[in-house]
Amino acid sequence: MSNEKIILGIDPGTTIMGFGLIKVENKQMKFVQMNELLLQKYKDPYTKLKLIFERTIELIDTYHPDEIAIEAPFFGKNVQSMLKLGRAQGVAMAAGLSRQIPITEYLPKKIKMAITGNGNASKEQVARMLQSTLGLKSLPKNLDSTDGLAAAVCHFYNEGKIDVGKSYSGWDAFVKQNSPPTPKGGVGNTPIVNLRKKKS
Repeated sequence: MSNEKIILGIDPGTTIMGFGLIKVENKQMKFVQMNELLLQKYKDPYTKLKLIFERTIELIDTYHPDEIAIEAPFFGKNVQSMLKLGRAQGVAMAAGLSRQIPITEYLPKKIKMAITGNGNASKEQVARMLQSTLGLKSLPKNLDSTDGLAAAVCHFYNEGKIDVGKSYSGWDAFVKQNSPPTPKGGVGNTPIVNLRKKKS
């Protein structure tokens, strides 16, 4: 069994998608790369989703990650923003699932807690902690890439723990975990309940 693996972390977004990669050797992390996909100049939302999918596939085919950690959308004041984030996340997940790579979702608070010990930490605090932990020479202008890197590091810290987040090993697992429950008695076989009391 190999003691080496690569984790791809993704911070999905329709304006900027951040990502980072770490290599784990003998339970030690090594920084591989972080970057971002800039999507501001594209007006068509479907073009953005296509580019997110293609970039994720490109990262997978280039670095061959063994696992993917992705930041889950959080509920904010703007429902439209959450829907856009959910689409971006879904497309990135679909890319990983199409290559049969296990995926784990982490809530933003869980990622921040894993990196800094504070679930309400700022992007800057997360970035500085990653810089210190991984020995990064400098930090990027936009911190979306460090958010992606943070997801990968969070996954490393949570390895082997129970209830780390939602995990999917492939399409079948994804569909099974996200399908609505079947009504009791099956579809169209709802039992009839007699509410009348029997006369004694």
